[in-house]
Amino acid sequence: MRIIALIFILLAIPLAVAWLKARPSQRKWAYFAVGVLPFTISALNLDASLISWPAWSGYAKGLIVTLLDSLALALVIVSRAPARRLPFLALLIAYLVAAGLSIGFSTVPMSTSFYVFQLMRVVILFMAVASFAGQTGALRWLAMGLATGAIFQVVVTIDQKFSGAAQAAGTMGHQNLLGLMLHFVTLPLLAFLLAGERRKIFMLGVLAALVAVAFGASRGAVGFVGIGMAILFFLSIVRKPTAHKWKMAGLAVLALAVVTPVVIASFGDRYEVRPDSEGSTEERISFEAAAKAMWSDHPMGVGANQYILIANVSGYSERAGVIWNFESRSAPVHNMYLLIAAETGWPGLITFVMLIIWSILRGLAFAFGNRTDPRGEIVLGASVAILVLALHGLYEWVFVTFYAQYVFAISLGIIAGIIRQVEREKMTSKQPPRRSARQGVAQPVRDDRSAPAAEAVSAAG
Repeated sequence: MRIIALIFILLAIPLAVAWLKARPSQRKWAYFAVGVLPFTISALNLDASLISWPAWSGYAKGLIVTLLDSLALALVIVSRAPARRLPFLALLIAYLVAAGLSIGFSTVPMSTSFYVFQLMRVVILFMAVASFAGQTGALRWLAMGLATGAIFQVVVTIDQKFSGAAQAAGTMGHQNLLGLMLHFVTLPLLAFLLAGERRKIFMLGVLAALVAVAFGASRGAVGFVGIGMAILFFLSIVRKPTAHKWKMAGLAVLALAVVTPVVIASFGDRYEVRPDSEGSTEERISFEAAAKAMWSDHPMGVGANQYILIANVSGYSERAGVIWNFESRSAPVHNMYLLIAAETGWPGLITFVMLIIWSILRGLAFAFGNRTDPRGEIVLGASVAILVLALHGLYEWVFVTFYAQYVFAISLGIIAGIIRQVEREKMTSKQPPRRSARQGVAQPVRDDRSAPAAEAVSAAG
């Protein structure tokens, strides 16, 4: 079955390329699929492994490819110059190279190569999203895919909750992962609504994401989605206050009021089944002490995808006082920065932090530098989603899984694609008109790579 699945995934690439070239008008379904697949791959088994290590202790368990990878690669292939003048690409590749360098310091180099391969897939998805982020209607179809993914997950979490689960995880395996991924649904969809989008699926997607997070009863996910919404509304109104935005703020308060009883009930169920002891904070401190000691002893890292192995075999967890049970000893440090630092050293940490900071700053600069452009609202939503990731990452490690990196790549691609699109439009508008040799009159210069501003506004709602 593994070979059959692998053949199916690989054959999907030329088939998708042929379809995308033959039916450009139907590419909207490809954009929709990019949004929905991160939330449905695991449930529908749309992945396969070139090499599989299911018993490996790390987060990357093989050379895995998914149907989304095939679709993303096909979109890159049919795009013209997808890497040209693409913001953040150099930093993303720099982080990939830093992870690759850690292979030389890894106890099990093959397992570290799994994570490097994963990052290659993330780069391809980023380029794919950026390639269509400025096209007519593409962003809307991508967002509808994200909304559908959230709706799918809330249906599953409702079923799990009424089947007796204290913390519903959807199909993602853990409520913390689902909660972090839904940040990249809630905030971009809210940005579309703030930009004037009125399709019901966007509102339903936001509500579904909030309910799914509530049923997960993850303190970090619940807290940071609330923080993200508050930041987004504040920045959006400061950027350009409108009556519509105040109306949306009121509707958001109403939605939170509806979801709050669900949150309270979910946390009640969680603490009844597994009350948090006073030592939970101490355990987190122990994890961080182990990671810092590992990083101190290995400034270049121990190798990506190696933390759990080295923490146990080399005694870092024991010396730091991490509790001796399977759950604690089989989990990484609950801090994505310390995890990246311990595994990929200074090169990995520096390149990753630069990628996060620069994407946030440039996204915010674009949003506030283009206050009358609805696309700035969409960039603002994606930028705030990455900002929330940066904050949530202080208490969570699951960003290193490919599911979380998929949705991160989508938001990063939205920001990069819109910025590049607007830069192309500005360059085109600055070019002097050229004269027609036959008519002797000035003709405007056209750049088919750039959608007209009106079309891009339509894409943003």
